[in-house]
Amino acid sequence: MSLILIGYRATGKTTLARLLAERLGWDWVDADVEIERRAGKSIARIFAEEGEAAFRDIEVRVTAELCRRERLVIAAGGGAPMREENRRAMRAAGPVVWLRALPEMIHRRMSGDATTAGRRPDLTDRGGLGEIVELLRRREPIYRETALLEIDTEGRLPEQLAAEILRRLSLGSDAVRNPS
Repeated sequence: MSLILIGYRATGKTTLARLLAERLGWDWVDADVEIERRAGKSIARIFAEEGEAAFRDIEVRVTAELCRRERLVIAAGGGAPMREENRRAMRAAGPVVWLRALPEMIHRRMSGDATTAGRRPDLTDRGGLGEIVELLRRREPIYRETALLEIDTEGRLPEQLAAEILRRLSLGSDAVRNPS
C-alpha cells in the first residue's frame, strides 16, 4: 500500500508527503521532481520543447511505476488525475487524499515561491489567478471522484494536516510501521 496526495500546485502536497512519510516510516517522492530528474530538464522546458501531451505521457509512465511501489507517499502532479490511467493506478495503490485550498490562497502561495515560475509553465493563456480558477473548475470534479479523503489546507499547519490525515485513514499505528 502507498498513500497518494493530489491537488492543485501550492496546496502542500510535497510538504505533507515528506511529513507523512516521516511519521509512517515510509519513503516519499514528489512525482514532478521525479519526472524532471528522469527527463534531465524542468517541466517548463519539457512543455516548451516537447509539448504538454509529451509531458503527460511521461507523467503516466512515472505515475504507474510509483504506484506499484509499497510504503511510499506520493505527491502527485496537479494535473496527473486528469488522465484515467493515472486515476486507476492511484486508487489501486492506496488511499488518495485531495488537498484543497481556495484559488486566492493558491495564488498567494505560488506568488511567494520563487521556483514556481521557472519550473512550472502556465497551462492556459490567462496565467495567474484566472488560470487557477479555470483549472480548478475543470479539475475539482476529477479530484473529488479520485480521492477517498478531502482535506482543506487553509489556515492550518502541516503538522496538524498530517495528524488529521493519519487519524482519518487510521494509518498511525505500529501495524503500518511494522506490518506482520
